[in-house]
Amino acid sequence: MRAFTDARDAATADELWLLEHPPVFTLGQAGLAEHILDPGSIPVVHCDRGGQVTYHGPGQLVAYLLLDLKRARLGVKQLVHLLEQAVVALLAEHALAAQTRADAPGVYVGAAKIASVGLRVRHGRSYHGIALNIDLDPAPFGRINPCGYPGLAVTRLCDHGVRIGVREAGERLAAHLCRLLGRPPGGANEAA
Repeated sequence: MRAFTDARDAATADELWLLEHPPVFTLGQAGLAEHILDPGSIPVVHCDRGGQVTYHGPGQLVAYLLLDLKRARLGVKQLVHLLEQAVVALLAEHALAAQTRADAPGVYVGAAKIASVGLRVRHGRSYHGIALNIDLDPAPFGRINPCGYPGLAVTRLCDHGVRIGVREAGERLAAHLCRLLGRPPGGANEAA
């Protein structure tokens, strides 16, 4: 993502990468190691996104939005809001009421976090993005203070009776992101 962002110019098309990660804890650039309680055998990767620590693993949709913010006429806060609203719209398709919080980025169902946001902007272009819990193993979240909040409850779509695969969720999320960005659907790149 960083190489793509550094190499792009004003004519480079924006991209959306949809994927699942193998089990990994990621610690944002200002992340505090004290929020990693017991990583066990799960690797901890320091990355240059914002935010604290989170867990990524199979059964979680990760959407990386590589976007030229100037061309899209968006600020960082607007982009965070757009990512959150795309997830809220996806959950609404399944009659699942979700909301955002002004004091903690992400998407919540009740008091439990279902999607985490972490971005990086370099030279007016974003990378990293949002992670939506579909049907991943929740146990690793107990080994960290998710997003730097001790005791933060984490939930998944499957906990609310929503049965959807990561690929289908990615397609639906991409459609909502395209709509919110005012762009035609299609053209999303998938990475393994």
